Amino acid sequence: MEKVILPFLLDKRSEEAVEVQKILTEYGCIIRTRLGLHDADESMCSDFGLIILELIGDRSQQESLHKKLNRVHGVKGKLVVLSGK
Repeated sequence: MEKVILPFLLDKRSEEAVEVQKILTEYGCIIRTRLGLHDADESMCSDFGLIILELIGDRSQQESLHKKLNRVHGVKGKLVVLSGK
């Protein structure tokens, strides 16, 4: 069994969100799970974010998504392949 995870950081969510969302929509069919996290409390909302994707489908599409996200200024991600029995 194999799981493919793509975690990525956004330095400035308010500036990068629209472009990142367009890319995620383009690759929506290979995204099984999406989790977005950022620091927030009652008095502030951080501009720094973390998104974790669980991917399915063709490896070339997964790599293409990874490359497109990393081309966005302020976004840095890594494709992680986890293998088990």
